[in-house]
Amino acid sequence: MNLAWQTLDQPTWRQWRAEYEIIEQDGFGPKVFRCDNGDYIKVFRVKHRISLARILNPAQRFCDNAFRLQTLGIDTLKPLALYRIPHNGRFAVRYRPLAGETVRGLLKHFALPGKAIADLGAYIAQLHDKGVYFRSLHPGNVVLQPNGKFGLIDVLDCKFSWFGRPLNAWQRERNFQHFFRYNDGRLLEEGVRAAYKKSPPATK
Repeated sequence: MNLAWQTLDQPTWRQWRAEYEIIEQDGFGPKVFRCDNGDYIKVFRVKHRISLARILNPAQRFCDNAFRLQTLGIDTLKPLALYRIPHNGRFAVRYRPLAGETVRGLLKHFALPGKAIADLGAYIAQLHDKGVYFRSLHPGNVVLQPNGKFGLIDVLDCKFSWFGRPLNAWQRERNFQHFFRYNDGRLLEEGVRAAYKKSPPATK
């Protein structure tokens, strides 16, 4: 699925800043807005005028990755609109978030069900079996939905293997090392690894 680019003018950008909640920002301005209806807007800043990021636009890649995950049967956010913002050189994606809570949030509030740890190991195994290398795999980017299924958010840094081939052993371990380098990830390591090893191969 392809979304048509829309051009955002300066007055509308100012309206966003005035009316929407700013969830995340840095010294260059807002990075994530939350809209009145619950949608989110993620803003991308390309650091250099001449760069690979302008050719492989991060906003477009964010959408493409979400759609690709959906075709693989992996729950993720739903892109709704793509924006070019000429006056400040930024790009943006409006999307509908996944319902639920991140694994990080659940751990913080001691609310992660014991069964979910084993389910998480099986879920990561399914990602790897389907050829998904999610470089931003950590507890803050995995959501436990109300239906008990997991899903991914912040999907810019996704790679997909050729022809959907399962990841090799080196890729799997490297992806795990990224997940477990975070304090909350390390809390889950024993249970997640055990469930991962027992998980049957995913069906494509």
